Amino acid sequence: MSKPMTKSAIVEHLANKSGFTKKATSEILDEIAKLSYREAKNTFTLPGIGKLVLVNRKARKGRNPQTGEMIKIPAKRVVKFRVAKVCKDSVAGKKK
Repeated sequence: MSKPMTKSAIVEHLANKSGFTKKATSEILDEIAKLSYREAKNTFTLPGIGKLVLVNRKARKGRNPQTGEMIKIPAKRVVKFRVAKVCKDSVAGKKK
């Protein structure tokens, strides 16, 4: 398997494709990240890639893997990323 792209590799690729400087491209990438953090509670969509969604999980019972003891897991809010169908089809290939 190949290594995942680092932020600097992404910035370099986007800067070469767009003609922007690496600094400007890095700032744009950082702004997109900040915007996604702020707007995730309202569902933040990156067209063609997916969306960040805030989900409420119910309280449930679980098991401590070390002791086997039953424990209560409290309800909480979590952020999930739902991959867009176009992205799934492009990366994993279409279903037969």
